Amino acid sequence: MRAVDLIRKKRDSGEHSRDEIAFLVASYTRGEIPEYQMSAWLMAAWLRGLNRAEITFLTEAMLHSGEVLDLSDIPGQKVDKHSTGGVGDKTSLILAPIVAAGGLTVPMISGRGLGHTGGTLDKLEAISGFNTSLTLEEFRRVLRTCGMGLIGQTAEIAPADKKIYALRDATGTVENIGLICASIMSKKMAEGLDALVLDVKTGSGAFMKRKEDAEALAEVMVETGQRMGKRVVALITDMGQPLGRMAGHSNEIRECLEVLSGSGPADLRELSIELSAWMFFLGGKTSDVAAGRELASGLIASGAAFQKFRQVVELQGGDVRVIDEPQRLAQARSAAHVTSSGSGFVASINCENLGTALAILGGGRATKEDRIDHAVGLEFHQRVGSRVEKGQPLATIHYNADAMLAEAGALIAASYEISAEPPKSIPPLILRVIGGSES
Repeated sequence: MRAVDLIRKKRDSGEHSRDEIAFLVASYTRGEIPEYQMSAWLMAAWLRGLNRAEITFLTEAMLHSGEVLDLSDIPGQKVDKHSTGGVGDKTSLILAPIVAAGGLTVPMISGRGLGHTGGTLDKLEAISGFNTSLTLEEFRRVLRTCGMGLIGQTAEIAPADKKIYALRDATGTVENIGLICASIMSKKMAEGLDALVLDVKTGSGAFMKRKEDAEALAEVMVETGQRMGKRVVALITDMGQPLGRMAGHSNEIRECLEVLSGSGPADLRELSIELSAWMFFLGGKTSDVAAGRELASGLIASGAAFQKFRQVVELQGGDVRVIDEPQRLAQARSAAHVTSSGSGFVASINCENLGTALAILGGGRATKEDRIDHAVGLEFHQRVGSRVEKGQPLATIHYNADAMLAEAGALIAASYEISAEPPKSIPPLILRVIGGSES
């Protein structure tokens, strides 16, 4: 088998076998296929597309390029959630302790933020001392002790994905549903899961801004997971405005603690409970999703989920004092309001621009090497449909660098469209559920 023949085959719209894709992935990961040939194949796949079987073969090959966790020695079903990312999306830090408190095991291997979206690992590292770089053996110990663990991708997990993604990023082949699916699902399946809940965002703050594109990606990921013998569901959720009231790492930890304490913003609480409910259902803890919602709500009300979060912070080396004293989290030195330039209704919000403004302030990355300022953040005061008066605050900027304030402020101000009339309709938070039938 030769790489050049497989490049020609895909260039000419041919369909690859499982063995052909396994050869490509394994040979490239070992350094036996040069980057220029893998780049050519990726571009051919981007242009000609991959069918559902090929996507599954690619996911399997990337999955088996490294270690697949065997968690069979840890009791209970293993369930995780993956989000395609957005502004203020912090549900992982809420639902993981809820689901672990309910008796399932949550082996969560997460990523960092890049561009306008935040990353779970960066948020966790706002807690002083929290170690997201556990060895796999340490990860197992944490899982065995408290039913959840929160780490980053290790060198042993799906190394082909790391190598191929870097090449896609440099060759303009990132935005392809088949390649995106294989990247996400190979890492998630490497966790040794029984079931997976996907939160696929759509709207101005999502990578998939059109609902039909988000649905297409969700359908492919659900089918791929099912072909690999896993229980998978995808929720298409709105990211046309920030989730919750806060963005920025310390701010978001505070907001997570609010929700786990039984308060917090209604939208963040609703989505966290809904995702938890699906995890309970797919994990066999409840007979339907409605019972999962009741279980999740009860675990918050009883304080069990809050205590589970405290436990994982302690086990992973974090300063547990911040759980009861959130003021110990890093705080920005200064604050400034962004106000409405006129009176009317918030017609729309360019959510991606809000994420970009946060990155400008130091709360995000333009490159993987950039350092995060956990203290900076944004606080959102108005939602789509809100009535505002001229001069009323739209958002508050919590900042440290004066030099960045004007640019970030201008971008935030331009992100809010104020109209004389209220919007005719506001999308629901959960737009559609794909897979995961309760029948």
